[in-house]
Amino acid sequence: MIKKTLYGFTLIELMIVVVIIGVLAAIAMPAYTGYSQKARRSDAKHALLDIQLNQEKWRANNSSYINSLTSLGWAGGESLEKHYTVSVTTYATNSYTLVAVPQGNQAADTACLRMTLNQSNDQEPDECW
Repeated sequence: MIKKTLYGFTLIELMIVVVIIGVLAAIAMPAYTGYSQKARRSDAKHALLDIQLNQEKWRANNSSYINSLTSLGWAGGESLEKHYTVSVTTYATNSYTLVAVPQGNQAADTACLRMTLNQSNDQEPDECW
């Protein structure tokens, strides 16, 4: 009688591989999510800085800042990639505050729930910029 050699994996070996993949995924997913949130903050930065530039252009041609995103070329009140809603508030026509609030999946970014920028270029919170 000739003995055949069997090739392949046992169930135990396959289960060990599944456990290893599960552990690696459990480590990688939170890190990936954090990096994605930080990368999406650039969407808010771009929106706020562009609106700030448009505010300064408006002020150069007029005697005050404006409280209308539509007049500044930002109809809809959302950032370009739609991760943030943006708004502008003017105070006594000589100052303003721009605010970006995360929406959708980006709302889980608890470190930066509200990014602001004003006419003096004060950016808050600092860790988000």
